[in-house]
Amino acid sequence: MKIIASIQARLSSTRLPGKVLKEICGKPMLAWQIERIQKSHLIDDVIVATTTNPADNKIAEFCKKNKISCFRGSEDDVLQRITDLIIKNKVDIHVECFGDSPLVDPFIIDDFIKYLLKNYDDLDFVSNSIKTTYPPGAEVIVYKGRALKKANRLVSSEDPLREHVSLHMYSKPTIFSVKNLEAPPHLNYPDLFIEVDTDEDFSVMSFIIEHINASKEGFFTTSQIIELLKDNPDISSLNTSVKRRWKEYRNEE
Repeated sequence: MKIIASIQARLSSTRLPGKVLKEICGKPMLAWQIERIQKSHLIDDVIVATTTNPADNKIAEFCKKNKISCFRGSEDDVLQRITDLIIKNKVDIHVECFGDSPLVDPFIIDDFIKYLLKNYDDLDFVSNSIKTTYPPGAEVIVYKGRALKKANRLVSSEDPLREHVSLHMYSKPTIFSVKNLEAPPHLNYPDLFIEVDTDEDFSVMSFIIEHINASKEGFFTTSQIIELLKDNPDISSLNTSVKRRWKEYRNEE
């Protein structure tokens, strides 16, 4: 069974252009994210899923230079881009990641993959992104490759929501069998933001990665990141008032 993680990344983000290649401690955010995901014990490869827009040539060049797998597809039709990636790479289980979330935890990813494998006959999709309980930026989305291919066939080519991917599975629970896993108490901090959409977010991310880089381990789990932010409320409060566009697609009740 082939298990692949992809990272959706482009340089034309509106609120913080070029963010995935912005450097922290001498490395682009994208590099930090790839290195973390590669610590997974179950993922066979990490593929950067960027666009065919010439503006994203820099991402492709970064991948080539660092021997990272790269796939290029539609800029606006992200559903098609990721479907094509799954088809080309014959993916059985796909872990969907985002370039604005460089601190995704590989050990939580492995837990979610194991959950899907254990319930493979009954589930298509496992995530913590339907209802926010983990810190935003710690989203894990795992699903069967064939489920996304089916979702792609069901969504009209004219649907503006094709800029989203997993939405087309978890919003159709009568078609796809989905499961949202909520955070255990020590990870249940939905108001700590470790994603990067704005300058304020980048300041918080820089603080965290600088501490990780200076530590003996060179790696922090989500739990350690939470403790770091709890110990530094002056930092964690920097981005609490940022408007989060994804909230309209989440079940926050």
